[in-house]
Amino acid sequence: MRQVCRTYSTALTSLALVSFLSLTKVSNLWPWRASIRVSNDEVTWLDTPNSTTVRDERYDDSEKLKKHESTLAMARALIREATLGHNCNSSARDENDLDVPHGDIYWNPCAFRRSYLLMEKLFKIFVYQDGEPPLFHNGPCKYLFSMEGLFFTFMETNTQFRTYDPDEAQVYFLPFSITIIRTLLYDQINKDKGCFKHIIVDYIRTISHKYPFWNRNHGADHFMLSCHNWAPWVTWYVPELFHNSIRVLCNANTSERFNPKKDASFPEINLKKGEIKGLTGGLPLANRTILAFFAGQLHGKIRPILFEHWKQKDRDVQVYDKLPEGLDYDEMMKKSKFCICPSGHEVASPRVVEAIYAECIPVLISQNYIIPFSDVLKWDSFSIQVSINELPNLKKILLEIPQHRYLKMQERVKQVQHHFVINDPPKRLDVFHMILHSIWLRRLNV
Repeated sequence: MRQVCRTYSTALTSLALVSFLSLTKVSNLWPWRASIRVSNDEVTWLDTPNSTTVRDERYDDSEKLKKHESTLAMARALIREATLGHNCNSSARDENDLDVPHGDIYWNPCAFRRSYLLMEKLFKIFVYQDGEPPLFHNGPCKYLFSMEGLFFTFMETNTQFRTYDPDEAQVYFLPFSITIIRTLLYDQINKDKGCFKHIIVDYIRTISHKYPFWNRNHGADHFMLSCHNWAPWVTWYVPELFHNSIRVLCNANTSERFNPKKDASFPEINLKKGEIKGLTGGLPLANRTILAFFAGQLHGKIRPILFEHWKQKDRDVQVYDKLPEGLDYDEMMKKSKFCICPSGHEVASPRVVEAIYAECIPVLISQNYIIPFSDVLKWDSFSIQVSINELPNLKKILLEIPQHRYLKMQERVKQVQHHFVINDPPKRLDVFHMILHSIWLRRLNV
């Protein structure tokens, strides 16, 4: 894999912070509002944007803005038509048309195909160039939060969706990295989190003073993206960012005010070596000799219950806090029929994607978690969801799944895998484009 992430140094950090804190201050932030309609089993679109209550009147007369809204209204109508199965195979085609998604992994494959092709044709994103690396335009590309840095890099270098003309854009990307701010500026000794407030508040004030776009709808067509656990509460420092903007988060926890009507969930992917090649593939069923497997640290509220009932107590359900010497984590997943994916400190877990990569059926154990891409993907068709109360009966639940159902589910895991694969450069329908599609869906109803 080519080097896709910028490196940073203490000198760059100091320069970025000094230059940023000197940015122009503006007056009070504007009132907030949130409006979107998205559901799992169907797409329900607003017929007309609520422009009278959303936009700053100084910009209501913009012909370009009116043209954008007309285009988006057309897209809503076409997608609504597709949800009813009308004319599924004959619209929004181009000479490089992709195959119609098929199978039970989608809520509505016809609507998804229509929406995806319209996104490719119409969607434009403006990336604010304000702010300097490493705190901006940069993120981690290794370990737990790697998808954050990779999205930054792919978005910055994209030529299909990125536009340098802000009047052409339907959404505006705020390229600050909460993970990098946490890594470089957070005071570990005093536990002072003021750095987040100063940087993010000043950044929003600066772009709202310098450009008209934030002000005209109070940030509702802007988005930020972060895989860090702290992202939900960090965005609270700017109420409009918290309540209005599209927050694309790994930690998609509704108990922490994640709002699936306007916010988007994206997958946590742990690139332990920073490599994206050779991550997928499993063993045939005959070689999957383990019923269920989990290995991970003891933290959060769910894992203690899992460990109480199953840690090193059953040959079929193999649960470890630390793998015994001689066992390989990736190989254990490939040898398992089911891969247990419990939440830890936060709701998201990289094991969900690791299971899909290993062609192992994910067993999701979480509370208040909005699963990535769940407005398109029918997770019940290729994963098992187990409540905390059902953990004592986990083995019984898995053994009662008939062989024919298991085989269908595993085949669907293989089908859905390409939606979670990282490609460099990105390819159609991969994880980067699925994230963009989640943002596109939410922008349709701003």
